[in-house]
Amino acid sequence: MKAYLLLLLTAIIFSGNIIVGKVINELPPYTIAFFRTAIAFLVILPLGWKEVRRYKRTFVQEWKAVLGLALTGVAFFNSFIYASLQFTTTTNVAIMEASIPVVTIICSMLFLHERLNKKQWLGVVLSLGGAVWVITEGSWGVIRSLDFNTGDMIMIAAVAAWTIYSILVKIHMMKFPVYGSLVVMLAIANIVLLPIAFLEWNAGGFPDIFQPGRIAGLLYLGIFPSLIALVLWNKGVEEVGPSQASVFLNLLPVFVMAGSLLFLEETVTLVQFLGALVVIGGVFLTTKVSSAAENVTRK
Repeated sequence: MKAYLLLLLTAIIFSGNIIVGKVINELPPYTIAFFRTAIAFLVILPLGWKEVRRYKRTFVQEWKAVLGLALTGVAFFNSFIYASLQFTTTTNVAIMEASIPVVTIICSMLFLHERLNKKQWLGVVLSLGGAVWVITEGSWGVIRSLDFNTGDMIMIAAVAAWTIYSILVKIHMMKFPVYGSLVVMLAIANIVLLPIAFLEWNAGGFPDIFQPGRIAGLLYLGIFPSLIALVLWNKGVEEVGPSQASVFLNLLPVFVMAGSLLFLEETVTLVQFLGALVVIGGVFLTTKVSSAAENVTRK
């Protein structure tokens, strides 16, 4: 139950990432990605520096795992999302992001030998269907009119990045200290993202990030999705595995819808509300374990 609560909080924070990202989307995508990781690094450094020194040998020995975690989950997942929004619609992005649980489950079955029972698979299908229903407002016309482009190809990379990250968390994260690993991964992410952001600044000039709203947005992105959500997600994945954890990502459209209603004064239709109930029911069904036989089994 504790792991599910952590994953629920992660989904709420990630939904805030989408809403805040929409508010400050005048900034270039990799500029947002760089400053959020820079802020996160400065916040976590005092907490994790001692752990970095204490586990220095572990980080060196496991450098491939650390590099993989840093590039997939910290540097490029959100960067790809921000970049894709420059070329495609939020509907396309949201639908493709809703595919992450299914892709993660398939990869977990292949590489981690995880299995879901029939009830859990039904929950996965319901949560995915409900997420798409919320995103498209129940309109088949929206689905038929989807036009895939460069942005959608970038979103495929984002889906792949988060799937790989979740699997790496399950395999390797227990080797590293919580705060020290974040310090190292964020340092790597900053090194990788800085030259890409510099290209944006060279092409269009250094953006005006010092407006109060943009500063507040970057602070949120740097502290909550980049730090708190990653810690919660890592702990949740370690407890229940990437298959069940990933299903919570289907709650993102529901929380984004609620956040847009509260903070962006957007309207919510009855169709979206009913779709949200389907998503919640699907997530509940996937994670509900009433007996030992209903647990995720392993070969």
